[in-house]
Amino acid sequence: MTSAPGPVDQPHPAPGAVHTAPADGGTGPAGAGPGGFVPAGAGPGGFGPGGSGPEGWPTTPPGGYPAPEPDRLTRFVLRLYERSPRWAVPLAAVGCVAIGMSYALLSNPTYADPDAAPTCLLKLTTGLDCPGCGGTRALWYVLHGDLPAAARHHFLFVFALPFLAYLFVAWAGNQAFGWRLPELRISSKVIGGFLAAWLAFSVLRNLPWAPFTSLYV
Repeated sequence: MTSAPGPVDQPHPAPGAVHTAPADGGTGPAGAGPGGFVPAGAGPGGFGPGGSGPEGWPTTPPGGYPAPEPDRLTRFVLRLYERSPRWAVPLAAVGCVAIGMSYALLSNPTYADPDAAPTCLLKLTTGLDCPGCGGTRALWYVLHGDLPAAARHHFLFVFALPFLAYLFVAWAGNQAFGWRLPELRISSKVIGGFLAAWLAFSVLRNLPWAPFTSLYV
């Protein structure tokens, strides 16, 4: 014969807790602990005041930070951008491009001395061409229609110029006039390949052996 099981120890309520055992033998309201106990001070369903969560639980996720307030300059720029017409930003960009072209035309860098200001700091101190050396002279030759001479001074600049011009025209036309030109999609692999080619070009043009010496400007 087997003996009847002994009484099972029931959990004791914490001081101040209210026993809310349901009549149907369930587990009690949502948020109640074992035996139907609800923490003291909890509202209906075992939640804290306002239903924000069980009593004593944080009402906001830990580690959250309030968004910083923008300073006066940022607010001024944002307000100016919101109130300006849609063609203002493209017009400002066109003005910057025009200033760069005007500088290349007026300064005529093809006849400037190597140490004329402004100059490349890397070339002035080490004698080596930096990745951008020859770009201003290449632009001057492009504006005068001499593409071979432009490519001689900076081949990658001449190669990338049509793509940059199209991207700029497509963006400015869309911003100012709502033009929908065909999108020029350039993947990250293409960009990475171009940057790798630019790095190789920057190294090869400084090598002191032929035919790499023809790339030195």
